[in-house]
Amino acid sequence: MQKTPSQLKFRKLRKPEFTGQRRVAKNRDMKATVPPTQEQIANAKFRLLTVWGLLMAAGLGLAINLYNLQIVQGPKLTQRAKNQQMMKLRPYTPRRLIVDRNDNVLAIDRPVYTLYAHPKLFDKTNEAIAEQLAPLLDKTPPELVKIFQSRKSGITLSSALPETIGDQVKGLRLNGLELISKYSRYYPQGDLMADIVGYVNIDRRGQAGVEFSQDQWLERSQKTVSLNRAGNGAVMPDNAPEGFLAADDLRMKLTIDSRLQRATRAALKKQMEEFKGKRGAVIVMDALDGSILALVSQPTYDPNDYSKADISLFKNWTVSDLYEPGSTFKPLTVAIALENGVINADDTFNDPGAIQIGKYTIRNAGLNGYGQINIAQILQNSSNIGMVKIIQKLKPSVYYNWLERLGIGQAVDTDLPSVASGKLKNQEIFIRSPIENATTSFGQGFSLTPLQLVQMQGALANGGKLVTPHVIQGLVDSKGQIHHTPNHPAPRQIFSTTTAQKVVEMMETVVTVGTGKAAQIPGYRIAGKTGTAQKASPNGGYIPGARITSFVAILPVESPRYVILAVVDEPKGANAYGSTVAAPIVKDVMNALIPIEKIPPSQEIEPKSIQNSTKETVRD
Repeated sequence: MQKTPSQLKFRKLRKPEFTGQRRVAKNRDMKATVPPTQEQIANAKFRLLTVWGLLMAAGLGLAINLYNLQIVQGPKLTQRAKNQQMMKLRPYTPRRLIVDRNDNVLAIDRPVYTLYAHPKLFDKTNEAIAEQLAPLLDKTPPELVKIFQSRKSGITLSSALPETIGDQVKGLRLNGLELISKYSRYYPQGDLMADIVGYVNIDRRGQAGVEFSQDQWLERSQKTVSLNRAGNGAVMPDNAPEGFLAADDLRMKLTIDSRLQRATRAALKKQMEEFKGKRGAVIVMDALDGSILALVSQPTYDPNDYSKADISLFKNWTVSDLYEPGSTFKPLTVAIALENGVINADDTFNDPGAIQIGKYTIRNAGLNGYGQINIAQILQNSSNIGMVKIIQKLKPSVYYNWLERLGIGQAVDTDLPSVASGKLKNQEIFIRSPIENATTSFGQGFSLTPLQLVQMQGALANGGKLVTPHVIQGLVDSKGQIHHTPNHPAPRQIFSTTTAQKVVEMMETVVTVGTGKAAQIPGYRIAGKTGTAQKASPNGGYIPGARITSFVAILPVESPRYVILAVVDEPKGANAYGSTVAAPIVKDVMNALIPIEKIPPSQEIEPKSIQNSTKETVRD
């Protein structure tokens, strides 16, 4: 085969020296693959062990961390995960209603709004906003403009705006107004029931009245529940317990009758305005069980606006303030003497108008004597001398024990808060000092609350039993079924039925012919007793010219049941006595009580002639 010129040229270029060089290069490559030395092997093993050690250490660290997370911190981390996945919810439950004995609502939770203004966000002038808001907030436009100018933001225009008004504010669609919804306690009767019901503060805790004393029963107990949450935080109610948002329909029912309460207040206010009394109170009690049907005091406050009231009014003075009962206590002294057999109902005593007890001289209120009078006439004329002579027949130690049995010196057991304990002299002083025995017989030298006097007079009206005055019937449902009733002490028999009825019949003559004529109601037999007592000074002694007038009544005499007490503190005028100030109040209250309680007229019975006084009566 013939070679091409290029192949001939390449052949010429392959010289022997080039071939030798290639062999030398091959030998050099053979020298590079010589096995590693011992030092190189040692270094390699060190590096391998180092890497292996690091891997083992990392694995051990991971194992320790895993143990720590799953075993040591496992329960804690599990709980933290649950907390992230679940939320605790304690749903709002309204406070229980308070109703009177006829189911008229006295206190209820209602939705309201807090209205805030942010003037810096107004898109209209202050004047334009004020013109639209003023009719809804019961303010004038200039007043609102002045309020808007006080700050640029966060102005509270109303803290309890009714829901209907709040909806009207929303309807105005004004920028710069903010409505925050909440619940607020509302008292539909205003100040009519303030002294009984009380009020709750901004934290919804009772502060006075039954709102305070019955707080544990008025506040519904609602358990906290746990609900699942989705990844975006939305509540998932799938596992919510059935009915957890449902509230019971229980309400607190009182013994108070709103109709009688309203009539009682009107009667009290009328006399207080006429005689410019400092304060006054009326209590109506059913003596069979101690139920309070009406309890009114003046002045009072509106629980819907309690923040503007005088804080002294929050305390119901019929249970928290003490006073000397004066002559309204005399029937109880008579009952004690009759029960101990030291006098008889037809006994007579000489009343010369004054009596000396040690260094003290005791006189009648009218500074006159009544001569020879029986016990009924002692009550008719409110004779202090007659009372002293009655109690002188009884040992002071025995009399003192009876005063303690009646509860004087103690606090009356009731469901109203802030009850004060009465004051009675030390037994040793009482027994050693004859003047204490004497003054106590006609209602001076000791003190009690108006409610306690009603309780003791109730023992005359119910056949001699001391019952517990109360305003709570219990918790009832919407069907009227009672689920809880307060536990009151059992009635204590103090006087015999015979003694109690004799004293009531004697008290009847006070109304028919004595100082209580102003309480007469045609067709009804009414027992009563007037009282015009000196007002004790906090520093000892009595306040000059200051008096407390009162009148207590029991009806009907033939079947005693109801006790009414009216007290007016510091009435003004020369004609301010129990007979002129307090007795007319009780008459008006009885005129309201009779149709409400359906009390039938009494049979016409003439009082015993020996009980009629032929002497001019004093106004006591």
